Amino acid sequence: MPIQHTVVFRLVPAPGSAAEQEFLDAGQETLTAIPGVGGFVVHAQVSPKSDLRWQFSMTFADQAGYESYNRHPAHVAFVEQRWQAEVAAFQEYDFVGR
Repeated sequence: MPIQHTVVFRLVPAPGSAAEQEFLDAGQETLTAIPGVGGFVVHAQVSPKSDLRWQFSMTFADQAGYESYNRHPAHVAFVEQRWQAEVAAFQEYDFVGR
């Protein structure tokens, strides 16, 4: 069953900064290069109801593809080297259709 993996987040770098843009670009470049990642999109939050400003969304064909992504060295390195240092807050959501 296909899985939509999403994470909404707020960055440590200031909104509109070069550091913010570099993080978003690096995330897209790194994560889309991992086999099995499909439909990768970066969305900007426009509602004042949430301070989580950004969303990464991607799809996987099945649970095995999602698990492979989570273990992939490029994903692990991105989380350890970038995400943990540059993300101030986040929520992760994983969806399957009904």
